[in-house]
Amino acid sequence: NKQLLPVYDKPMVYYPLSTLMLAGIRDILIITTAEARPLFERLLGDGGPLGLNLAYAVQERPNGLPEAFIVGRGFLDGGSCAMILGDNIFHGQAFAERLRQAVGRHRGATVFAYPVSDPRRFGVVGWDEDGRVASLVEKPAAPPSNWALTGLYFFDHRVSAIAAGLKPSARGELEIVDLMGDYLERGELAVEKLEGDYTWLDTGTQESLLQAAVYVENIERSQGLKIACVEEIALNQGFIDMDAFKRRAEALPPSAYGSYLCGLAKER
Repeated sequence: NKQLLPVYDKPMVYYPLSTLMLAGIRDILIITTAEARPLFERLLGDGGPLGLNLAYAVQERPNGLPEAFIVGRGFLDGGSCAMILGDNIFHGQAFAERLRQAVGRHRGATVFAYPVSDPRRFGVVGWDEDGRVASLVEKPAAPPSNWALTGLYFFDHRVSAIAAGLKPSARGELEIVDLMGDYLERGELAVEKLEGDYTWLDTGTQESLLQAAVYVENIERSQGLKIACVEEIALNQGFIDMDAFKRRAEALPPSAYGSYLCGLAKER
């Protein structure tokens, strides 16, 4: 399972997990395959050492992203939620504030868009002449813009019911653009542009996985900080206290990652 592969110095799943943590989200359902589920459980457990409540569910077949809200309906229990794809990496100044704003919208949906060189590989946003969202198209042959929909979505309490009412596309899958399209038709879809200092990496190919590892290495070496260090984020967010942080750092096997945590524990 590619989300268990390393991106430079940590498992890929740490990156989307850290994004949810920066948004203040602690109750997280990891949806995967039956074969991969025990591997994720071995790596992450119940999330307790990070101050998280992690649960696990299996998607039997790849029937499309909106099926996550059907599989996870009981977990959501009628509440609002966020979904992030396991191979998406986000980085940028003040990103946590952007995430908290999305969480704070209690009605409708929010998605983030990012400019790309080849939008035909992604879901794409079309804009009208006033800069408002006019359309959402999945992998278009003639893209209406170069703004790709990233794999990070925020939805209100109606999302499971809307997902359950979707019909499969010609590809035989439930499409995330159809789910967001329902909110768009209601006038309740916000599309936030990530531009300037923001970076979005989709590590879905061997090439992009390598590029992501190089990016993370460059940032960490130049800044002396780690991207997606879930223990540090848990401490900064108040999910765990310093004693829990130190126990986590000491429990890790010898590695550059573990040494970084031990160094932080001594500094604080």
